[in-house]
Amino acid sequence: MVLLPDLRKADPVSTRAHPNRVAVLAPMVSELRPIVRAFSLQRAQLGDVNVYVGTLGDVEIVASKIGMGTRAAAASTERLLEVTTVDHVLVVGIAGGVVPDVEIGDMIFPSRVVDHATGAEYFPAGLAPGEASGTLLTSDEFIVDPSELYGLAGRGIVGLDMETAAVAAVCERRECEWSVVRSVSDRPGEVPAGVLDLAGTDGSPNLGRSVRFVVTRPWRVPGLVRLARNSQLAANRAADSAVAACTRR
Repeated sequence: MVLLPDLRKADPVSTRAHPNRVAVLAPMVSELRPIVRAFSLQRAQLGDVNVYVGTLGDVEIVASKIGMGTRAAAASTERLLEVTTVDHVLVVGIAGGVVPDVEIGDMIFPSRVVDHATGAEYFPAGLAPGEASGTLLTSDEFIVDPSELYGLAGRGIVGLDMETAAVAAVCERRECEWSVVRSVSDRPGEVPAGVLDLAGTDGSPNLGRSVRFVVTRPWRVPGLVRLARNSQLAANRAADSAVAACTRR
């Protein structure tokens, strides 16, 4: 692995439209891997944090996995910003759809992010390849009830995730600009109950739980295969959008 002390010592040049150093954060390995490919990054080490680094034009990229859920995401973001200096954080990954007619792979560039647990609101800095609209809701709760989803849609919620508000809180406390691009990986009702238990908080698969899930619920296998395929499509689209965001001028 490559040690990059220059990324730790260099002073960032911060402008809202033209960030020179961007941290691209993905919750799971399956979301990080397309980012590494799309940006042509190389593995490196910053202190005790595993990252991937590279350049895109005149923009330096530092990509890292932050784990699933608000607690893991907040802790990982804090640690990354302790060991390196960036002038923009971009959260990239998949999101759950809220309305039935949403298409797999639809992009979400929210104008507002809300923490479901606290009601706190956060507003992205605007580093996105499209016009910002709608609200992204961050929750550790796995929301699947159709009536609740219908109510969320009525409030302008366009997608659900488990990390962005936590990352935003850390960034705003540290006065670091941030934004988010997410891609829809599933429609309401498509994710089987208990599927979140098949991965750890770091986003890696829990093989033991996965085997038990398949053995005890074999009728769920086709749905899991479809979910995995759709999630990969969405992760690829999110990574491509991240590249477009970092090259937009």
